[in-house]
Amino acid sequence: MSNQTVTMEVPAKKAGYGQAMAIMSMLFFIFGFVTWLNGTLIQFFQIVCELNVSQALLVTFAFFLAYFFLSLPSSWILEKTGFKNGMSLGLGIIAIGSLVFIPAANARSYAMFLTGLFIQGGGLALLQTASNPYASIIGPKESAAKRISILGICNKTAGALAPLILGTIVLAGADELKAKIAATTDITAKNALLDSLASRVIGPYTVMAVVLVILAFLLKRSGLPEIDTNEEDAETAAGTTGKTNVFQFPHLLLGVLCIFVYVGVEVMAGDVIGTYGHSMGFGVDQTRYFTTFTLVAMMVGYVVGIITIPKVISGKTGLQISAVLGIVFTVLAYFKTGFSSVTCIALLGLANALMWPAIFPMAIDGLGRFTKTGAALLVMGIVGGGVLPQIYSGMFNQESMFSFLYSANIDFRHAFLYCMLPCYLYILFYAVIGYKVGKK
Repeated sequence: MSNQTVTMEVPAKKAGYGQAMAIMSMLFFIFGFVTWLNGTLIQFFQIVCELNVSQALLVTFAFFLAYFFLSLPSSWILEKTGFKNGMSLGLGIIAIGSLVFIPAANARSYAMFLTGLFIQGGGLALLQTASNPYASIIGPKESAAKRISILGICNKTAGALAPLILGTIVLAGADELKAKIAATTDITAKNALLDSLASRVIGPYTVMAVVLVILAFLLKRSGLPEIDTNEEDAETAAGTTGKTNVFQFPHLLLGVLCIFVYVGVEVMAGDVIGTYGHSMGFGVDQTRYFTTFTLVAMMVGYVVGIITIPKVISGKTGLQISAVLGIVFTVLAYFKTGFSSVTCIALLGLANALMWPAIFPMAIDGLGRFTKTGAALLVMGIVGGGVLPQIYSGMFNQESMFSFLYSANIDFRHAFLYCMLPCYLYILFYAVIGYKVGKK
């Protein structure tokens, strides 16, 4: 099929819709796989690079920081390249970040690993800036949340597989190896054990880089239809009359903050659950699977979204219900102990599932020609996934960059509650009031 321009009025039955959704599904699978490797990497680097919790959580900080710095440049790139070429370029950038893991593993350099993660995050920032508005606009507005829920299943299926695959490769026998490393007094022998463990990431990340380059080439040659976000329908044009910049849309700016706290709680539930479980006494051979539990819960939530949105409930109502569930599971996790507490955190995946599919369309609604820039600002909000875990560790760890939050009276359980509860309350505010502020 030849490249064609799809305007913002494109109906779901338009020629090319099926192909576009298939390609979007592939891209969202990649998002999930690359992003949710972080939960395994946090525990892996903690052993290999001999890190404390706060240092290990720099994995999420470096990864998501790229979204903050590179999302707006991504919107400018997309103005020049268009959506399809921009997505292809994003895949190539992720491949480069994956290849950085090879010298990082050989040198056992945590700084170099973080550099590779930052580069990967930059590629994903470009991909997300292009793909999310694309998925929102390619079909009818009222079913945007449903479309993103379908794509979310691809994302979270990959996310559930990622820690299982990487954990099996790089954390096999981790508890036994940790004990052996701790018992080794000879520095040379200890370094040899750590170097051997570090080398385990070379194979998976080399394969990942090769696959990403192939996919980038295939995407560039595909017939993915282009979207013209500068063409506005009459209703949208009326809403943007007199607007000169994206900062004149309050509902968007509140949406950016909503994305910030949402991604923060999603990463806390998915990536931090392993270190949380470790703090409760679980071994690495157990905690390496905890991220998968959260992702499975999210997939259940996405299936619910596909079935119910928009026929039974709207995306807005789904977001309200999700926020309430987040509040309930967070409080239960605090009062429970052991595996019951971890289960409540995993169930936050169910609460979080419908948030992105609802927040993103609500926040870019009515932006018209400002859609690309608005999407970039929303993708910048993803940096919350790096900031909130650092705030969490800063509440009970003096060695965190947020150690000014440290209090001898706060343990990891209190810190989790104090981080998560305000975030879910704000998401509830946005779902009830924030999404319509400033809209006519």
